[in-house]
Amino acid sequence: MFKKVFALVMAVTALVSLSVLVSGAASKPSRSAATITLGFSQVGSESGWRAANTKSIQSSAKVAGISLKFSDAQQKQQNQIAAIRSYIQQKVNVIAFSPVVASGWDSVLREAKRAKIPVVLTDRAVDSKDTTLYKTFIGSDFVKEGRLAGAWVLNNYKGATSQVNIVELQGTTGSSPAIDRKNGFASVIKANPKLKIIASQTGEFTRAKGKEVMTAFLKAHPKIDLLFAHNDDMGLGAIEAIEAAGLKPGVDIKIVTIDAVHDGMQALADGKINFIAECSPLLGPQLMSLVKKVKAGQAVPRRIVTVETTFTPAQAKAALPKRKY
Repeated sequence: MFKKVFALVMAVTALVSLSVLVSGAASKPSRSAATITLGFSQVGSESGWRAANTKSIQSSAKVAGISLKFSDAQQKQQNQIAAIRSYIQQKVNVIAFSPVVASGWDSVLREAKRAKIPVVLTDRAVDSKDTTLYKTFIGSDFVKEGRLAGAWVLNNYKGATSQVNIVELQGTTGSSPAIDRKNGFASVIKANPKLKIIASQTGEFTRAKGKEVMTAFLKAHPKIDLLFAHNDDMGLGAIEAIEAAGLKPGVDIKIVTIDAVHDGMQALADGKINFIAECSPLLGPQLMSLVKKVKAGQAVPRRIVTVETTFTPAQAKAALPKRKY
């Protein structure tokens, strides 16, 4: 009797095992047990640049075979901190995020460090003095971008005999690109005392806010010669305000912006913007490569600067047909 029962059990076990094998073969899971899980917290969706950045990260994760947990902070630091803590609880392999603002990250980054989860900063930096709280930072040189914008202004107004009135649309208050682009621009134009910033206010990196603030600038200042916008979207919003005031953007008021997203490049090609310093959002492939290296315990550079350029109207016309964002 025992032998019969034993034989029956063995037969059932074999059948179950075969079923599992067939099921597994049929499903063919694309991810193995060794798949890296990346928790990524995005700033938000405030601009065309950010949309392209998100798409690059999501598509690159798929190509790299990395399991991506993605969250949108909607421009709120507390949302990002909550997302990072959630990733820590979920025990992801690597955390990456683009910080809404530069300050206030030490506590949550220490929590990640205690959990032995490496952190990668993308696009924006933090101002923590403890550089052991993150492995690396990949992104643009925002100061350089501001300096490039300032250099164009300095060169184009080198023969000015009267004051050149400049208004500035800043990015999100407290964010590293807003701080650095402002400082970079100011450090260059100060070489010509005729160049004067008469008004500077945040446009929050959005088209709608850029239009709103530019409308207020136009009402408060009867003579504006040039606008420096910290990104294309604010510049595009400002163009709407300038046109609504009966003025011609790019002619009556010169416009210099940063980013080089498609809509901005089109406005540049059309002569409504005069100069753009590029800030590439296509960080996905580089980020996924870094994530794999960090997970494997390999050494990575503390700072990785993306390669970028500048555009004039003629260069924008030539680049637009093959532009990826």
